[in-house]
Amino acid sequence: MIFHRTSSIKEEGGVRVVDIVYTSLAVALIAICSWINIPTAVPFTLQTFAVFAVLMMIGCNRGLAAVTVYVLMGAIGIPVFAGFSGGMGIILGSTGGYILGFLFIGLIYMAATKLFGVRPAVEIVSLIIGLAVCYAFGTAWFMYVYIRNTGPVGIMTVLSWCVFPFIIPDIAKLALAFVISRRVRKVIS
Repeated sequence: MIFHRTSSIKEEGGVRVVDIVYTSLAVALIAICSWINIPTAVPFTLQTFAVFAVLMMIGCNRGLAAVTVYVLMGAIGIPVFAGFSGGMGIILGSTGGYILGFLFIGLIYMAATKLFGVRPAVEIVSLIIGLAVCYAFGTAWFMYVYIRNTGPVGIMTVLSWCVFPFIIPDIAKLALAFVISRRVRKVIS
């Protein structure tokens, strides 16, 4: 009942208080999930799970806002990234492209759900396409930084470090996020 009353309160510019609350909670969820990690060349984290879940739970507008705020918080130095890290050094480092790639996941999800509606098939396909774009952008970024700092490396080597080990876990995270988001959406709608 409180949420229904609060949702009608508007701030300057028409932003609802409930939107700010959901977005803030989503940013916190992404940060907490990033701290749960197994360190490797590209750390195994639950960030992708959180990005998928946030987009599906609170919708494309609030979800993309949460992902953007998360990336910006990390960029200014708040330790929200894997291993309690933050700062432009992380964004400009070898794994920064994957972090920025979360924005592509959100943008693709937003475009697809606005064009085709919020249906399970649309959500799943758009998140898989977004993940593929995140992998491609992050891998290109990783290669550029790695070659600049260390020396030549082959694309298959980088894919074996940064993409292949993550495909099955990320698909499992997507499936779990889909199931959980269905239940949470019923509660918050």
